[in-house]
Amino acid sequence: MLEADATPLRSLPLAETITRLHAAGRDELLAFVDALLDHARETEPVLRALIPEDDRRERLVREVDAILERWPDVGARPSLFGVPVGVKDIVAVDGLPTRAGSALPAEAFEMPEATIVRRLRDAGAIVFAKTVTAEFASMSPGGTTNPHNPRHTPGGSSSGSAAGVAAGYYPLAIGTQTGGSMIRPASFCGIVGLKPSYGRIPTEGVLAHASSVDTLGLFAQDVAGVAIAAGAVLDGWRGSETRDTDSIRLAVPDGPYLALASPEGRQAFEETLTRLARTGIEVLRVSFLDDIEEILDRHGMLMDAEFAAEHEERFRRWGPLFSGGAAEQVDRGRRVSADQLASALAGRADFRARVHAFLEDVGADALIAPSALGPAPYGLRSTGDPKMNAPWTHAGVPAISLPAGSVEGLPVGLQVIGRFGGDEELLGVAAALERLVLPD
Repeated sequence: MLEADATPLRSLPLAETITRLHAAGRDELLAFVDALLDHARETEPVLRALIPEDDRRERLVREVDAILERWPDVGARPSLFGVPVGVKDIVAVDGLPTRAGSALPAEAFEMPEATIVRRLRDAGAIVFAKTVTAEFASMSPGGTTNPHNPRHTPGGSSSGSAAGVAAGYYPLAIGTQTGGSMIRPASFCGIVGLKPSYGRIPTEGVLAHASSVDTLGLFAQDVAGVAIAAGAVLDGWRGSETRDTDSIRLAVPDGPYLALASPEGRQAFEETLTRLARTGIEVLRVSFLDDIEEILDRHGMLMDAEFAAEHEERFRRWGPLFSGGAAEQVDRGRRVSADQLASALAGRADFRARVHAFLEDVGADALIAPSALGPAPYGLRSTGDPKMNAPWTHAGVPAISLPAGSVEGLPVGLQVIGRFGGDEELLGVAAALERLVLPD
């Protein structure tokens, strides 16, 4: 059976779920799917993480039958066989409309099925549902609530994907990050979220926000599970091994950047540093990002300009259907000159080089910082502030959020940032830190 003692399979980390699904037959797979559907049916009126879909179970039965027909031999089954996946509703899935959290018709977003979805299918995964996103994967919330407290935001724009993993709807989900839309919701929802290096996952079949920084990412409850999924979808995957803790050196970017965190967020981060210090891991505090406000302004300008260009035709046809916030972003982006955009793009490349030089100069394996300013803010009118994440998105370097405790019942995360292209090494460091950063 697909149960671990009395623990429902849906509550297990992804890596263990993968092991238990690998040899499953049709009856067991369908029982698992039904358990997920029943759980979502009970919880969804409050969580609101899923895009409604008629006949979801019937489609899932067809997907289960398809993977069983494709891989009847247990010994030949791929890495994610039978794993249900939540897919952010800016990512195209054949047979399911894309609406991007907007009032626009589905015809506005017609695309071939996304490369990442095809790769997940080739690894044996099934699409459980499309998940709620902020409008156009920007800042206008989509209505999803935080699974730890429905009066608080789950973060955005990958809100439904993160909340659904945390709530046990599916063990794996796809999100995207253009500012902080992977790391922040992972932190707010108390799960693991990986934003890979820019370009490691192709974005064909994904609605762009700002194509020079948009990055697809993965949510799960465990680093080991994220690493397995990363192996199925990242270009040029080299494999990842857990690092020995006594060989890890981490750097804290002290100064104006770290000062952006709220008092609660800063205190939680300092407590995490104290826990790490007791393990023998070397943690350096070094001044970095004195120009954080300039970096944030440059990143915001780049996002606005590319957002306006992406939606120019849609805005011309369906402008009244854009929310006020999205219309304002189009307007801001139209005012960015070609020279300003070129300067922002050059600044992005320069900053990536600075991050690498910093890590080399201090001899660190990774940077660490709070995953967000603090715990999830109260209310659903905002998805929170991406300032702790945007610099690393701007540089295109990989980052991962690890659950690192809570503040008054709301999760907080530790953000670990690596070198561009060093996703495998970052996951090795993260696997070593995963349990160490949690309170006893």
